[in-house]
Amino acid sequence: MYFLGIDVGTGGTRALLLDESGSIAGAATEEHAPFASPEIGWAEQDPEDWWRAAGVAVRRALAGARIGGEAVGCVGFSGQMHGAVMLDAADAVVRPALIWCDVRTEAQCRAFTERVGAERLIRLTCNPALPNFTLTKFLWVREREPDNWKRVRSVMLPKDYVRFRLTGERAIDVADASGTLLLDVAARAWSREVLDAAEMDIALLPRLYESQAVCGRVNAAGELASGLKAGTPVVAGAGDQAAGAIGMGIVAPGAVSATIGTSGVVFAATDRPALDARGRLHTFCHAVPARWHVMGVTQAAGLSLRWFRDRFGAGPDDARDPYERLTEEAARVPVGADGLVWAPYLMGERTPHLDPNARGALVGLTASHTRGHVVRAILEGVAFSLKDTFTLFAEMGIPVHKIRLGGGGARSALWRQIQADVYGHEVETVAAEEGAAYGAAILAGVGAGRWHSVDAACAEIVHVESVIAPHPEAVALLGEQYRAYRRLYPALSQVFGGQSPLSP
Repeated sequence: MYFLGIDVGTGGTRALLLDESGSIAGAATEEHAPFASPEIGWAEQDPEDWWRAAGVAVRRALAGARIGGEAVGCVGFSGQMHGAVMLDAADAVVRPALIWCDVRTEAQCRAFTERVGAERLIRLTCNPALPNFTLTKFLWVREREPDNWKRVRSVMLPKDYVRFRLTGERAIDVADASGTLLLDVAARAWSREVLDAAEMDIALLPRLYESQAVCGRVNAAGELASGLKAGTPVVAGAGDQAAGAIGMGIVAPGAVSATIGTSGVVFAATDRPALDARGRLHTFCHAVPARWHVMGVTQAAGLSLRWFRDRFGAGPDDARDPYERLTEEAARVPVGADGLVWAPYLMGERTPHLDPNARGALVGLTASHTRGHVVRAILEGVAFSLKDTFTLFAEMGIPVHKIRLGGGGARSALWRQIQADVYGHEVETVAAEEGAAYGAAILAGVGAGRWHSVDAACAEIVHVESVIAPHPEAVALLGEQYRAYRRLYPALSQVFGGQSPLSP
């Protein structure tokens, strides 16, 4: 028997097959069309393209594993969080989905916060109203596109749309639902008070499940599109952050992951809904029953390095990966980049500033700085932005016993060492760092009964591959640099007029 994880990401959909020993039997990724950005701060994708990509990726993964769809015992889902998918009475997509990095809804955030009250909203949902969250996107469509909103009969998140097409069931897990601003996170149930304040009918929302619970089965249309056998059970899965954490074994208090993808996330498992009264961290349900997680988000983590590569190049092509060339140059630069500091606010910022209007900056340039200095400053600046979350964890008394690295940032030896030095803590990598699709497949295995719990699955199949110790001299130098970095945002906000949606 095999277990399939499907991750509906921003850039593409990945399908991954685990066998009963937890080994990867096959995997494939199909890219999505680039997201559209009709105006600054807007980001939209066509849900139909996710469904197309899912079918292609699943068929390729099955072919790579040399198995048929009948060999798959269960399917799990993961995907980009916060996206707003809206369907009409015929289950057709009403308009392109507003995805996670769309921040057009600042006015709706302010208005809704004023209506409910900032403290009360955090008490109800464990989170403030941010432009990334799904509810604010629905409110924008209702206000700005009333004709479209009149057609809406059901709403869901990105991965849940793909599962809907596969099974015909409208479902969502509590972990992904936590990022909608519609969930009572502590109670793991839709918040009637928030729905009433938003004047939204609960009938629009999908049914809630725990992540490992079976919520549907592949139907005939799903079989035709994917090659999976009709009747195959499908579990609810989780948003990409919770699923990725499962894949890295971040399931119990004291375990923390630092993942650098397009965005950057520091994620801590907790046994209670730990709350930051100022809403600087997100408190969500975990993909493990009776567990929660707290996470801080950097909007432009890996995106910072990609932005530099795309805009300014990576030097002469020598047939190597451009990122390898860039990080090689950065490795020749001293720790601290000779005083150069990068503030990674290319897409506004979430943690700890809650400011969609924050702007990036490269500070401290001199004529002696090289491209390698700039790249090293970017690598260090992204790590500083993630350290902000560790600083908040310390304030809140959230334990940090082990830190595991994930995402593209974990594939760079230099970035791994920079993170160890910036955090001042030993960091680990795991043997099969396959991201959210791996976690989704683990949840499918639990749903099928191969493992009796998520904890048991992670204990058996998630293994540490390497441990990176911090260098004491670098820790001291980067500690000084981090203090300089912390002074950048207040100065930049005076220049660019940045302001949190929670500000009066």
